[in-house]
Amino acid sequence: MSRGYHTSWKVPPERREDPAYRAAGRRMDFARAVYERRAALGWDVAELARRAGMADADIEAIEESAVEPTLELIERPAAALESGASNDPGRTPEFRFGERAA
Repeated sequence: MSRGYHTSWKVPPERREDPAYRAAGRRMDFARAVYERRAALGWDVAELARRAGMADADIEAIEESAVEPTLELIERPAAALESGASNDPGRTPEFRFGERAA
């Protein structure tokens, strides 16, 4: 009987500073924040899209980490989710929905 296995991904420190790696992290953070806040509100994709004035496919692309979170893109779902997103220069942006950024 197999005990199974777990694959562990180790990212070398020099790779963590790679712009492509950091961009992927921003996309995933934004996707997770949008999804979690939408789910907490009990909305489906269509409801968030309607409130943000966007197409369902646009919200799906955000939640699938398929788009770069530009300020223009962040503003529409953020306003619909009654939220704030903080961006401290020199740090990776931190997306928090459901609370006002300080």
